[in-house]
Amino acid sequence: MTPTTLPRAPRPRRRRPSSLLRPIPPTLPITAGSPEPLGAHLVDGGTNFAVFSSVATQVDLCVFIGGEEHRTPLPTRTRHVWHGHVAGLGAGTEYGFRVHGPWQPDAGLRCNPNKLLLDPYARHVRGDRANGVGPLAYVIGAENEASEEDSAADVPHGVVIDPGFDWEGDHRLRRPWADTVFYEAHLRALTMRHPDVPEHLRGTYAGVAHPAIIDHLTSLGVTALELLPVHAFIHDGTLTERGMCNYWGYNSIGFFAPHAAYTTIAGRTDPVREFKQMVKTLHAAGIEVILDVVYNHTAEGNHLGPTLSFRGFDNQAYYHLVDGDPRHYMDYTGIGNSVSLRHPQTLRLVMDSLRYWVCDMHVDGFRFDLAVTLGRSLGDFDGWAPFFVALQQDPALRDVKLVAEPWDIAENGYRMGGFAIDWAEWNGRFRDVSRDFWRSQRGSLPEFAARVAGSADVFAGSGRAPQASVNMVVVHDGFTLEDLVSYNDKHNEVNGEENRDGESPSNAWNMGVEGPTSDPAIVGRRARQKRNLLMTLLLSQGTPLIAHGDELGRTQRGNNNAYCQDNDITWIDWEHRDRDLETFVAKLTTIRRAHPVLRSTRWLSGERDPNNPAPVARWFRPDGQPMQPGDWTNSDMTAITLVLEPENPSEPALCLMFCGNLEPATFVWPAGRGSRWRILADSAASADHPLERGNVAEAITRPDLSCILAESEP
Repeated sequence: MTPTTLPRAPRPRRRRPSSLLRPIPPTLPITAGSPEPLGAHLVDGGTNFAVFSSVATQVDLCVFIGGEEHRTPLPTRTRHVWHGHVAGLGAGTEYGFRVHGPWQPDAGLRCNPNKLLLDPYARHVRGDRANGVGPLAYVIGAENEASEEDSAADVPHGVVIDPGFDWEGDHRLRRPWADTVFYEAHLRALTMRHPDVPEHLRGTYAGVAHPAIIDHLTSLGVTALELLPVHAFIHDGTLTERGMCNYWGYNSIGFFAPHAAYTTIAGRTDPVREFKQMVKTLHAAGIEVILDVVYNHTAEGNHLGPTLSFRGFDNQAYYHLVDGDPRHYMDYTGIGNSVSLRHPQTLRLVMDSLRYWVCDMHVDGFRFDLAVTLGRSLGDFDGWAPFFVALQQDPALRDVKLVAEPWDIAENGYRMGGFAIDWAEWNGRFRDVSRDFWRSQRGSLPEFAARVAGSADVFAGSGRAPQASVNMVVVHDGFTLEDLVSYNDKHNEVNGEENRDGESPSNAWNMGVEGPTSDPAIVGRRARQKRNLLMTLLLSQGTPLIAHGDELGRTQRGNNNAYCQDNDITWIDWEHRDRDLETFVAKLTTIRRAHPVLRSTRWLSGERDPNNPAPVARWFRPDGQPMQPGDWTNSDMTAITLVLEPENPSEPALCLMFCGNLEPATFVWPAGRGSRWRILADSAASADHPLERGNVAEAITRPDLSCILAESEP
């Protein structure tokens, strides 16, 4: 999700006159070129430029040579695509466009040739700032008046690239969903403080590909690295004025370009090559690459925001405008604008972008930020909106991993379970009820059981498998796992918003003590709670997602909205990593791999059915007796046992005992395959705790707030 800080108009400054028109010298002649493909591409000894605008009367190509801007009109227009070919221009050329056309804000038309525009199809974007009044297309205090200030020095530029790269046989891994374990990470958080990653590689694509990072991910059992946004993005002025940045990156401006600031100094001239090398290296280690993509809004913000690209080319095509008031934008996202995928060109832009990252960059899938907005064709969400239909039939995209964040901030914006059969979804209900159960909240047991069993009530009706539920207890926005069990209140003061930002937590985990403590009772209970949540996450049906550093005890010191903190608040502290917890998580993923019943592609059944070889789930009370209807409606019940019987009779059954009581509780080992149970994992014990055994019908006393996993023995 994205922060809710809206852009505002910068303070006025002295107006700078627009630069003079300088035609491209005769040594770089421009010819008609081709309308396809869109963007800037090396061809026939030069570069072909093609860009869409249905409202322009003229589009100028602006090429920067030796620090000087050279302009010339694109000579040809084909079906709203303006294009031209310049001989002699090669990789590394900086460029942009200026669009002549109507300036009528009240009609939703915002062309202003004084504003240099970034190519929506740029493969390399140089620059990530857009501060001051230069990028504003209007005059502050007179919004109907077009600004004459030139913006070229204040906005990002496109750069022509050479796409050549030796993949050496690399291809997408196509790992089955059932075998997938996601790890959500910010590449700077992952690498900036790792002692084994050389300093010049930290915070970069190359740093993520370093053996120290890959060794950690593979030993942890991670199969898919989900990177927070790496599309080229902008640090908005409201943050840079406070000496901060858009750390998370949910402020995209270039849907084809890897963010250039994430490259090494050596790779700064060619971010695409360094990104490709990272993907190839991760693939060689068996790790898929999933991108968190932000197609729901852009960095241009609301009607007071900067004109950087889309707005200046064709505002009506790219954005949802308010019906009857097209000066303003429909804001389904909380950032000021919403991208409109009902327009054919905008739909094509996003589809071309996705195909580029899959076919050219070899990524394995996408997590779509605020995905409900992408289905708002005519305002309300439609699960068969043009974008979803286009994805489902596209041969290059229909078999990649597609994960929706199934909500946005607008009316009827929470649509979990509403996506098509090819999609998985972040399961916010799994997150919420897992937290509630382990806080011993009355009445949470029935939904907790439904989420542990895969959320069939949400996903089974659409024909999807349990893997459609992407389970998480913590993600990038909100508390880390360590802070979740250590703070009652958020502590976001360093964000400069007087602690008003971020969601107000409703948890009570820490026995009245905020933050770090040496009290052994509190330390022990917090450690147990972290293990409880991780066991729930990694042993439930569905696809688990681990948030970066949670396996190491990462803290943000109570900050639950660290979107603007690119410092040791957000970076993983590898020196003080919790190795016990790290080993515990690796143990859980190993158990998950070894027991197919924990990652079944079939929905669990309540009884053995010879016509349906699905695993069987049997629920028991703590006394070892089967759960009865009245037990499920007993709001005081906070402890339960689950027995999973695999479809293969040669495999052992598994037993999970969940004790959400605030006091110790007695459990009776239930009947299963065999006469006794062997404990595999215990949240109340260290990772290397020796395996214990218990016979069926025997009692076992469990500490308050604890969980165990056992397998049956003959």
